[in-house]
Amino acid sequence: MIRVVIADDIQILRKGLWAILSGDPELLVAGLAANGREAWELCRTEKPDVVLMDMRMPEYDGSWGIRKIKEDFPEIKILVLTTFDDRKTVEAALRSGADGYILKEMEDSRVIQSVKAVCAGVRVFGDSVFEEMRRQIVPVRDNTVMVQGITPREREIMRCVARGMDNKEIAAELFLAEGTVRNHISRLLEKLKLKDRTQLAVFTVKNGLD
Repeated sequence: MIRVVIADDIQILRKGLWAILSGDPELLVAGLAANGREAWELCRTEKPDVVLMDMRMPEYDGSWGIRKIKEDFPEIKILVLTTFDDRKTVEAALRSGADGYILKEMEDSRVIQSVKAVCAGVRVFGDSVFEEMRRQIVPVRDNTVMVQGITPREREIMRCVARGMDNKEIAAELFLAEGTVRNHISRLLEKLKLKDRTQLAVFTVKNGLD
């Protein structure tokens, strides 16, 4: 069971997210917060696995909450869920230590998948625009492993897996049959000597293939 704290200053959105996440048997909403400080306090008392954090909140905003939670509870994953994708807001989230960044316009099922992916250690990001912004903000790692023998199509699939997409969604995104996607992933796991798609997602991000 994945324990989640929801932080958003708008009550109806907090309750709406609570209803969405509570509909999945693998998720448990451990608390609702109206700002970053309340989210931090809930982390202290409820010990969640993931905090779903808005960025713009009164008094103690998302940046404050992310930074404070990461300082005191580094094992807790923080997934930003906001309506803002401007560079300033994205940069503030990343510099504070966010593990992922998605937009509120995302479908309910994708929000649930993103929470699970972040909990599993995968950095989740919402769209291609933000991906480009992230590359500009975060310095390129000098020790990035250049993986040989991965085809352009396999790399596309790896990017989708890293975003937390399931086989059906990847098939729709890349205009492939679902069975073809499944076969590609099986070959990638064998080629890279990985156990499952979670390891594949982590491998993709760590080696700069996302």
